[in-house]
Amino acid sequence: MSETSGRSGSDRQGSGDRRGGGPRQGGGRGGAGANRGRTGAPRPARATGRGPAPARSGPVVPPRDVHDPDGVRLQKVLASAGYGSRRAAEDLITAGRVTVDGVLVRELGVRVDPTHAVIHLDGLRIQLDTSLITLALNKPLGVVSTMHDPEGRPSLAQFVANREERLFHVGRLDADTEGLILLTNDGELANRLSHPSHGVAKTYLAHVEGRVSAQTAKALLRGVELEDGAASFASYTLVDQTPQATLVEVVLHEGRNRIVRRLFDEVGHPVMQLVRTQIGPIRLGDLKSGRTRVLGKTEVGTLMAQVGM
Repeated sequence: MSETSGRSGSDRQGSGDRRGGGPRQGGGRGGAGANRGRTGAPRPARATGRGPAPARSGPVVPPRDVHDPDGVRLQKVLASAGYGSRRAAEDLITAGRVTVDGVLVRELGVRVDPTHAVIHLDGLRIQLDTSLITLALNKPLGVVSTMHDPEGRPSLAQFVANREERLFHVGRLDADTEGLILLTNDGELANRLSHPSHGVAKTYLAHVEGRVSAQTAKALLRGVELEDGAASFASYTLVDQTPQATLVEVVLHEGRNRIVRRLFDEVGHPVMQLVRTQIGPIRLGDLKSGRTRVLGKTEVGTLMAQVGM
C-alpha cells in the first residue's frame, strides 16, 4: 500500500477543516506555528522602525580631479582636434563619452592641459598634437625599407619627399615584398607598434609554389622549427588553389626577418609573390602602389588603442 493511500480519513478531514476555517495546525497564537503563514513559511519579523543594518564597505573614494585651472576648456580642446564645433563637443562631454586621464568627465567647466592630458572619446585616444601624423604607404617591389640607402637603391624617402615632417618607418618589408608600411613622426606610437610585446597582427597575401595540403597548413599553424626557433601563423585562410600554385592569406603576430618566406620555404612551398595587406586595424585597401594617404582620426585612435595608448 502506498504512503498516499495509507493516510487516515481523519488526516484528510483535518485538511478539509483547515480549508474551511477550522483550527490551524500548530495550536493557537502562542504555539510553535505562530510565526508561520498559511504555507508554513516563516513570517517576516515585525518592523522595529530601525531598518536593516547597512552593509559594510570600504571608504568611498571621490573621482580624481582632472581640472587644471590654467588649462583650456575641454570642449575647446575637442573642437580644435577636429571633433566638430564647440557645441558638438559639449554634447559629447555631457553624454558621458569623454574621459581625461582615465576619469569620466561630464561637466562643461573642466579645463585641461592639452600638452599633457590623455583624452579618450568612446574609448579611442584623441591625438591632440596636430604636428603628429601617420601615413600609410603601398610600398612597391624593389624598394628597401629605409629612409636613406647608402647603396643608392630606391628607398621610402622618395614617396614622402614633399612632406615637411621628419618621418620614419614602422617595421620593415623586404625589397621583394610589397604592400602596406606605416610612416610617422610619432615616436611613442612607432616604438609601441614595433615592440614584440604588443604583438600587433600583420596580414599577408602569399602566392606560393605548388598545392599546399591541409596537413601542411595545419603544421604551419601548429609551428615549424626554424634555425632561430619555432614560428607559426596565427591564421591561415585558403583563397585559391591550382595544381601549380596556392594563394593564401596568413596572419602573424611577430616580425622576424623574412618570416613568411622562411616558413613556406621550410615546408617546401617557396613564395612567388608576397603582399602585406594589413597592420593591426589599418588596411591597405585600394591604395595604389607608390601612393600614400594620411590616416584619419579614427584609424589613429584604433591603432593607439591596440598598443595601449
